[in-house]
Amino acid sequence: MTTKKQTWGPATLSEFDGVRFLHLDSIWVQGAMRIRKPDQLELEYIQRMCAWMLWRDPAALGEGHAVQLGLGAAALTRFCHGQLKMHTTAVEINPEVIAACRQWFRLPANGERLNVVNMDAAAWVADDAHLQTVDVLNVDLYDHDAAAPVLDDDAFYAACRGVLADGGLMTVNLFGRSASFARSALRIARAFGSDQVWSLAPTKEGNTVVVAARGVQVPHREVLEQRAAILESRYKLPARKWLRLVRPLPMSILTAI
Repeated sequence: MTTKKQTWGPATLSEFDGVRFLHLDSIWVQGAMRIRKPDQLELEYIQRMCAWMLWRDPAALGEGHAVQLGLGAAALTRFCHGQLKMHTTAVEINPEVIAACRQWFRLPANGERLNVVNMDAAAWVADDAHLQTVDVLNVDLYDHDAAAPVLDDDAFYAACRGVLADGGLMTVNLFGRSASFARSALRIARAFGSDQVWSLAPTKEGNTVVVAARGVQVPHREVLEQRAAILESRYKLPARKWLRLVRPLPMSILTAI
């Protein structure tokens, strides 16, 4: 018996006003990079995928292992590896995306602190070798149609919690104005517990970032404000805005658990 080999549409790029965009054989944007400032996180929802930093002591931001499920234009991978100096792993099923990021989006070659893996994210989180080895998990898994996450069931989110170390944090990109958001958020809350899940208000494009944690105690507001100020000064991220936007999941979702 032979297994049919997966074929992929071409990864393409466009440029506008100094920004380079990644596409997967469609008009939908899979990621972006400002050409003259490649370390800057260009898209608002990608910036919000770093909201986990509010839950972490600033002195420990560079410690541990960061993993991205879905490479996109490698913005979060470059940020965790290049700016935070974390050990960083990116898991991407599409080899065309990896090649495009290496050619057009300043993704470094694999090395001591960086490992880009060409494999299915579901298989990666299900591997017992990765249990409780991850401190930061960024999940952004959309196909070329960008209609809904390609991995979005209870087993997947349970496996995501399984790879997180105690105190670990996950951020997930969801579409908050679509009917699928409530279903996805409910699955995350079932896996992590309702007191360990928060969301930010949607961006104008409709992206809603959900933050989930494994055994994290939320600091007092004064501490969060101090951390936000540090993040703005050190990394030029709009962290004080995040504080105004973050909230627990709505009761309509939590009562369904």
